[in-house]
Amino acid sequence: MRRGRGWATGNVIRVRAGASGFRRSSGRRRGSGCSRRPRRTGFRWRRRRGRCRIGGGVVEGGELLPVGRRVAHWRGRRGLSQQVFADRLGKSKSWVDKVERGVRTLDKVSTLQDIAAVLSIDPGVLLGRDLRPADVPGPVEAVERVREALSTYDVVVGRPSVPGRVVPADRVGRDVTHAWVAFQHARYTQVTGMLPGLVGGAQRAHAGDPVAGRPVLVQVYRLAAALLVKLGEVDLAWLAADRAMTVAAGEVGSVAAATVQLSQVLRASGRVRAARSTALAAAYRIAPPDLDGASAPELSLCGTLVVQAALAAARDGDDHATAALLDEAAGMADRVGDGHDHHRTGFGPVAVDLARVVAALDLGEARAAVAWHEKTTARDGWRWLPTEHRAGHLLDAARAYLNAGDPGNACRVLVAAERTAPCEVRLRPAARAVLARLVRDPYAPATVIQLAATLRVT
Repeated sequence: MRRGRGWATGNVIRVRAGASGFRRSSGRRRGSGCSRRPRRTGFRWRRRRGRCRIGGGVVEGGELLPVGRRVAHWRGRRGLSQQVFADRLGKSKSWVDKVERGVRTLDKVSTLQDIAAVLSIDPGVLLGRDLRPADVPGPVEAVERVREALSTYDVVVGRPSVPGRVVPADRVGRDVTHAWVAFQHARYTQVTGMLPGLVGGAQRAHAGDPVAGRPVLVQVYRLAAALLVKLGEVDLAWLAADRAMTVAAGEVGSVAAATVQLSQVLRASGRVRAARSTALAAAYRIAPPDLDGASAPELSLCGTLVVQAALAAARDGDDHATAALLDEAAGMADRVGDGHDHHRTGFGPVAVDLARVVAALDLGEARAAVAWHEKTTARDGWRWLPTEHRAGHLLDAARAYLNAGDPGNACRVLVAAERTAPCEVRLRPAARAVLARLVRDPYAPATVIQLAATLRVT
């Protein structure tokens, strides 16, 4: 008997020699821990997939690495020492070391862009995503095609620009309905691409049958104006709204519907008094003598115009008129209820209270705007609004939180808006303005910084 020590486990064991080899006196089964691995010539150790030494990839399980470790990884790949890297950034070596160790966070888009420029990579790489920066704020080429369609008068003078038979108004109307649905789902890029064809088709249908084609053409122009205001193309939206008013002339309901977009355009262009007077004139022209006996479509259209007048009054600083008009609209909304979309207005009690948020903001009452937002979005009717309406309101709420000195909640609702309708945040100049304010906050979350880097907002 002799006493020995197992090299792999370090346990003391007793062994004795026998005819068939070694046998453990402990009775344990022979395993690989008691035999050395034979040396193999040319053996190369390889790292397992999914691991990385410094950074730039993922850790076990696919988890993204911290930003600091990605900086260290790309600095190493570029062959830069911490001192050289720091000199090129205009920072100290200690600053670089703290960033790479995660002691100091990178919470400014401008700093991320500076680091990415020194490392010759895209800022999105540092954020752990293959982000493609947006070179333009919106679908510029598609908007130009819409401009060309609105600037064409060939149908009016009897020279159709696109030869072929005229499509019946009812078929064009179905296409317009589809485009409205896409707009209410905030698919702005899709709608922008559809508009040139819809404008031409509706114009030809109206020329062939003025009676059946009039409401279709008015709807196309309304849709164009609503979308173009979203995209910040106010002058072009004004042209579309004016076309809608011209075509609708003589039909009270169509004029009132077109006035909704016209008042939006006037308010967006700064002509708030004209927006207010125009909306009120159209509203009182169609106002039913007895609210209790009026139909829901009538009340929806009239109430929406009153809301537009209230928003114009708020932009003009008239708080008494704003409150009176919104209360008047609320009385109509109570008779309509939530969950309806007469005349593409989404009018109801929740829509009126969301308008109170915008009005309070324009009147400089940010805390009141926040209170109305939190109260209204907790109601069931909030979920029944179109996606476009909800996402647009969340941008207003982000602005309210910012003005109330609460950037944390502003970031939260902006991220919620982007998740609800990406185009609402990525294509609207108003959203980019809010995002630019948020990324300046030193505690802005990574999701906001990632979005800002994608859109090149600083």
